[in-house]
Amino acid sequence: MRSRYIVCYDIANPKRWRQVYRIMRGFGDPLQYSVFRCDLSATERVLLLMAVTEVINQREDRIMLVDVGPVDGRGRTCIEALGKPLEVAPTERITVVV
Repeated sequence: MRSRYIVCYDIANPKRWRQVYRIMRGFGDPLQYSVFRCDLSATERVLLLMAVTEVINQREDRIMLVDVGPVDGRGRTCIEALGKPLEVAPTERITVVV
């Protein structure tokens, strides 16, 4: 089962911020700067956490994952946004084979 997550991050160093941003683009869609919506399986969630853990400085940076529920349930409708959407070029997604 896939769950929808809101992932927010506060990265102190611009180089690390860009690395985390690139990682996040492989797992989800940007909603705002440093905020992503990700539909993840349990395995993909672990892969995401492993990837960003290798990049961030645990003493300076912060990443927060909020599980908003199953993609087919409440997770699909519980996020609202107002105003101009963030425009981002399409990107490739990761593929996880279990």
